[in-house]
Amino acid sequence: MPIDAYATMAAGKELEKFRYDPKELGPHDIEVKITHCGICHSDIHLIDDDWQMSSFPLVPGHEIIGTVTSAGPEVTAFEPGQRVGIGWQRSSCMECEWCRSGQENLCPAQRATCAGHYGGFATSIRADSRFAFAIPEVLASENAAPLLCGGATVYSPLRNHGVRASMKVGVIGIGGLGHLALPFARAIGCEVTAFSSSPDKQKAAESFGAHHFVASKEKGELEKMTGTQDFIINTVFTGLDWASYLDILRPNGTLCFVGAPQVPIRLPVFPLLVGQKSVCGSVIGSRSGIREMLELAARHGIMAKTEATPMDRVNDAVSRVRENKARYRMVLTN
Repeated sequence: MPIDAYATMAAGKELEKFRYDPKELGPHDIEVKITHCGICHSDIHLIDDDWQMSSFPLVPGHEIIGTVTSAGPEVTAFEPGQRVGIGWQRSSCMECEWCRSGQENLCPAQRATCAGHYGGFATSIRADSRFAFAIPEVLASENAAPLLCGGATVYSPLRNHGVRASMKVGVIGIGGLGHLALPFARAIGCEVTAFSSSPDKQKAAESFGAHHFVASKEKGELEKMTGTQDFIINTVFTGLDWASYLDILRPNGTLCFVGAPQVPIRLPVFPLLVGQKSVCGSVIGSRSGIREMLELAARHGIMAKTEATPMDRVNDAVSRVRENKARYRMVLTN
């Protein structure tokens, strides 16, 4: 049966109605009737072909929640009617050293849900069941959908870099990613500080889990934080004074990028040497990491703050994300 979707036909163009015939279900595949799909900033990059990897027609969407309607003969983890989620990654080779070590997100042959394939701005999707996830019952679909990418993106570096309860964690940016990083760091037990260029976001940051708030553009505020943080997650796409954030790190501290600034970063090497500090990046999450993230979210009531919009108003919702007006994640509903 054909799948109805919304696609952009060329880079930067508005989305329009689009219908396609899906491929036959593979042995490990499931078909999912989509109820909710978050709009991630990565979808905007794909629509605009910022990464020079988009193919058109492009059906975006990779923060998908829905119910299984059919399954291939080798699917054992899910049954028809079960609620599942699908994130950025749709498959990997399952054979390389990274897949064998449980780091499928680093597989050189990995495939994205909506890059080279039709994504979740649609009524249904077919995907590899091994990259689908059961959604804990206590999590509402609308608020859980952004966890499949946004939640995994901010939880993964905390997990992979051994962030623990005794540590002090800073989060730069209180937007679509930052508002999820704050509660995850707090759930681990860390002392959490929010850094934002918008002083009016203090109350929001505290409601998301921040113990402290720093208005980063106020004179002298960053200097006051020198030597206080063990781990800092950057979630913003703008260029900042990264040398100041290196100074904020304690010895052995790490500055981790999950948001990619639009201009190359410039960093002095000396602070890295004398403090044994590190700069790193992190991308999505492994299958085990996403399952763990969902369990932690369910246990601590961590959910994205969302604005729901009917699927047929997709262009309005995309515009809100593009203009940074979403508070804090847009979710399309069928």
